[in-house]
Amino acid sequence: MKSPPLLLTFCLFLVVGGIVAVRATESGSAPKAGEYVDLASIPFSVEPPQGPDASAGTFTVECGRNEKGHYNTDNVVTSPGLVGGAHHTHDYVGNVSTNALSTDRSLAAAGTTCEDGDRSAYYWPVLRRLDRAGTDADAHGGGRHGNAGEILRPSSVRVEYHGSPAGKVIPMPRFLRMITGDPQALTNGDGQVRAQWGCAGHPDRFAVEYPRCPAGLGPTRTLDFPSCWNGLHTDSEGHRAHVAFPGPDGACPPRTFAVPRLRITLTYDLPPSTPFAVDSFPRQKRHPKTDHAMFINVMTERRQARLVACLNEGRRCRPTP
Repeated sequence: MKSPPLLLTFCLFLVVGGIVAVRATESGSAPKAGEYVDLASIPFSVEPPQGPDASAGTFTVECGRNEKGHYNTDNVVTSPGLVGGAHHTHDYVGNVSTNALSTDRSLAAAGTTCEDGDRSAYYWPVLRRLDRAGTDADAHGGGRHGNAGEILRPSSVRVEYHGSPAGKVIPMPRFLRMITGDPQALTNGDGQVRAQWGCAGHPDRFAVEYPRCPAGLGPTRTLDFPSCWNGLHTDSEGHRAHVAFPGPDGACPPRTFAVPRLRITLTYDLPPSTPFAVDSFPRQKRHPKTDHAMFINVMTERRQARLVACLNEGRRCRPTP
């Protein structure tokens, strides 16, 4: 058989290459240029003022940066029992056993990366550097689902709890499950969007777009969780109805109670202009507003009591083992 003419071979290369490029774009392997914003364009956030009865303390827990590489494509909060149900990769700190098959009992018996013995599960989709190949380029949740690139480990992970500007807080129930943000925001709309992207050194400036940060100031993700609980349930259908976010004045909606407000801040070391994107479901095209995170409270009642006392007394605390 004769080899195809050089021109025909070149044309076939262009066609196949174009198909691959289109598929990569459709799968969401790289965000669009309009999904990035300069730091100067990111607005300042406004915190509600502290009332006379505010619980003004903060409680910080050191849980590491996932140095042991605890990753999977599960989501036990939204899809318990469904292995690989996320179709993107999650990054974990805290409880070392968290996966789709976790139960309250297994979580309570597992180890943790948190220095004070807090066995809670904290997790979020990984961030990837797009100019480098990932080790999961052909794997489920990775390149096979449009999540190409090298997984980035945060340079810092800050887990902290805050009180309420409107009054005192009560303990969270053990095994309370929560989600913040909407992993399907691109197709669902903005109703549940909680993405807060920024740059290191500017903790009060947030955008729903990916930030372009100056040299020496890597991108950040600030993940705030609901802090108003209905007083009855640790979970609910849809995993949202049992908790709520406070209003603009910091007060909780009627028939809910203020609990410690969890904030996770992730910082990444990246040179300026380095392309990056968060993992997502294929249809969400790695859009920045799909950023989200999950939490399961596995603190003991004793640790939760210390946390609440710290916040209500207005102290700044770092727990001891």
